[in-house]
Amino acid sequence: MAVVPVKLLVALLFSMCILLPLSSAKSTDFQYCNKKANYAVKVSGVDITPYPVKGGKETTFSIAATTDENISGGKLVIDVKYLFLHVHQESHDICKETSCPVYGDFVISHSQALPGITPPGSYTLTMKIVDGGDQELSCITFGFSISLVAVAVADS
Repeated sequence: MAVVPVKLLVALLFSMCILLPLSSAKSTDFQYCNKKANYAVKVSGVDITPYPVKGGKETTFSIAATTDENISGGKLVIDVKYLFLHVHQESHDICKETSCPVYGDFVISHSQALPGITPPGSYTLTMKIVDGGDQELSCITFGFSISLVAVAVADS
């Protein structure tokens, strides 16, 4: 008799793993802020780890890019919107997010724990890369979501 409940439990756990995937990385689609601009920094990909994003947990945004210019300094300017409302802005020294001078292929990686009270839903992140003279080298935007289900599973 004990065999049936064990098989049922295994099937249930397997189903939950399919329906509620554990945290993993996600490559996300991005768009340039100005599709006609000839940015000095060309972005090739954006990865978010772990995904889905969870309030109160550290998340890493990694941006793979390339440039033909020698960039010895500058900053990343990050703007976040929640349902079209501006909710956060910050800027970081580019040399603290990747090795300077930047030339050729490189990855900008920024990790941050979002507040535990961060509401679930759809967010839009805009990231600008500017040089030391505030000249825009690139600008991308992409969406990500914070899942209520992921928070509930992580906290249990």
